[in-house]
Amino acid sequence: MTKKIFIINGPNLNRLGTREPHIYGSETLADVKARCEAKAKELGYEVEFRQSNFEGVIVETIHEAVDNGAGIIINPAGLTFTSVPIMDALKMFDGPKVELHISNVHQREAVYHNSLMSKVVTGVMAGFGTDGYPLAVEWIAKRAKK
Repeated sequence: MTKKIFIINGPNLNRLGTREPHIYGSETLADVKARCEAKAKELGYEVEFRQSNFEGVIVETIHEAVDNGAGIIINPAGLTFTSVPIMDALKMFDGPKVELHISNVHQREAVYHNSLMSKVVTGVMAGFGTDGYPLAVEWIAKRAKK
């Protein structure tokens, strides 16, 4: 059985496509999921794609990835800057993991500049828009153990 690439999305990303399209674009999370599944299939992987507005659900999803994942792509959204539990859960995963942000957080307000996740992930992608997701899938696939 091939391990999956877990793609985990945090609060408010279920509103992608309608929430501040001038920052996040008009593509929906369902569109992003479809693009990631297509890219993963092309590379011989499956995707476990999740979104939650609740910190504990995200932690539990990371725990699933620890047991069954080849890699993690996480866009923790607003929890990026506040969630020690998510950071601690990510520490448990020893495969490749990418922190992803649709916008370039470093061009935004100062509150978006201090990620707790960046300290425990393999790499960070920011500012590639929703194109960052399939790029991250490709990067993970090159480094993950099936």
